[in-house]
Amino acid sequence: MGVLTAIIVGLGGVFAGRQGMIFAFIFALGTNFFSYWFSAPMALRMSNAQPVSREEAPELYEIVERLAQRAGIKVPDIYIIPTDAANAFATGRDSQHAAVAVTSGIMRVLNWQELEGVLAHELSHVRNGDILITSIAAVLASVITMLAHNFMYFGSSQDERERGVNPIFALILAVVAPFAAMLVQLAISRSREFEADASGARLCGKPLELAEALQDIEDMSQRAPMQTNPALSSLYIIKPNPSIFNKMFSTHPPTAERIARLQEMARKGVPE
Repeated sequence: MGVLTAIIVGLGGVFAGRQGMIFAFIFALGTNFFSYWFSAPMALRMSNAQPVSREEAPELYEIVERLAQRAGIKVPDIYIIPTDAANAFATGRDSQHAAVAVTSGIMRVLNWQELEGVLAHELSHVRNGDILITSIAAVLASVITMLAHNFMYFGSSQDERERGVNPIFALILAVVAPFAAMLVQLAISRSREFEADASGARLCGKPLELAEALQDIEDMSQRAPMQTNPALSSLYIIKPNPSIFNKMFSTHPPTAERIARLQEMARKGVPE
């Protein structure tokens, strides 16, 4: 978070001096505040997630409640995304204001043991505080990209020379800053996915079922990619719209590596 905020402040300082640094810092704080309070409802609306009652999905409620009790957290609000694609995500600023959303497709593709592994993964994100971290990282990275874009296209070279900014350096910075922000965001997202896999496997005691679920979701996403806002990609258990071009810069670690780690956990025995 510090690195992303520093990039925002640095951009303001390079292109607009001391005043720019102050403005960028205030802007970053405001963005963080907005993300903290509103990222969860925005993510649910953007994904077209619909609240579901216990009467409509009793088995789903039973699994979520059992896992939440084991994790020692409040039962999150439960949503279903009406799509044939198989995926799931959790969101919310903390464990007291969390929500978990699953697609209608995942409930048809996975058996209940595999679905329990997926939900244990998502509730681990809630317990570990990942949902807030990844949401803020995504917003800050977007802010950096927006600032760099505006500086590159709307700043005049004459103004830059008056402020002592080399136009070539300014252009390079405007390109490099969003790339650096993306790398930081990817590092955060990937490390938290590995941790949520391990925590989820310990929570449900089913590392192999979670591994099988990841493979099934990956296979389905290759055959029929989920159509969703790219800004939400890091929230899902499997990147919803994979492509050969963006594998290197994916918000998720390779599924094969995640599966291998879970299989190794199963061989060694799942620790409590």
